[in-house]
Amino acid sequence: MANSYAQTASLSTPTAKVPRFVTVKSVPTNVIVPSVIQNLSCRGSTDLDNGRTTVRPKFIMKFDIITIFPNLFESFKNEALIARAQAKKLISINTHDLRKFSGDKRGTIDGRPYGGGAGMVFLFEPIYKVLRKIKKPKKTKIIVFNPKGKKFNQAMAKKWSKLNQLIMICGRYEGIDERVMTELADEEISIGDYVLFGGEVPAMVVMESVTRLIPGAVAKEESTKNESFSEGLNLEHPQYTRPEVIQLGPKKLKVPKVLLSGNHKKIDEWRLKYAKERVDK
Repeated sequence: MANSYAQTASLSTPTAKVPRFVTVKSVPTNVIVPSVIQNLSCRGSTDLDNGRTTVRPKFIMKFDIITIFPNLFESFKNEALIARAQAKKLISINTHDLRKFSGDKRGTIDGRPYGGGAGMVFLFEPIYKVLRKIKKPKKTKIIVFNPKGKKFNQAMAKKWSKLNQLIMICGRYEGIDERVMTELADEEISIGDYVLFGGEVPAMVVMESVTRLIPGAVAKEESTKNESFSEGLNLEHPQYTRPEVIQLGPKKLKVPKVLLSGNHKKIDEWRLKYAKERVDK
């Protein structure tokens, strides 16, 4: 399979056509539907509230994961707040088995590296085929997980939460043909200075971080605004809950009195003070 890549392949730029319309039902003649609706690339319906027409899109965010281990995501998709976000139609999560886009019956998706070396490298063509099938034309970003990539942070998560589609390419083995990064991907991303078996766990990290910033995914949205990293700072104050006193051997571990005072100004000052102390350590 690797020898076939000695020849130059002629491949067109990945593209896909999607309908740019929404279905508007039962709108009275005196209600004007905003022209911005025409630019939406998803189907939806209208709700009338005080004479205003709003569109509820089928999905706000579409996550597409290219992987050779799609089953790794089954538990992640079906538990906790990620499952709720899908039930609310705030997100959709779609895995794409790279082997199904192979050029042979064996499902070959990798080859030996030119120049020699250990391990196998993901081929360009199967990844290209997946992207050509799934990539949408509007507000889409394609990322590849790579230890040498940009460090993922909260600012990226906030920016990406406004996308329509986020495509994540999960490598394995010795990596991915460099031409995927230079010609197909928008960005290379790392979640830390360590090495994993592949990009599947980083994809879950990104999806959870981005999903919780989508309106409606977290019940109390103010919790996402007042937490660690929300303003670009690693500020997280100590947290306490019941019981008020814990007896641990000879020690009595008590909740700080200020948190029981009901004085919200003093509580905020205390939290900021101890959050900054944590940063300085």
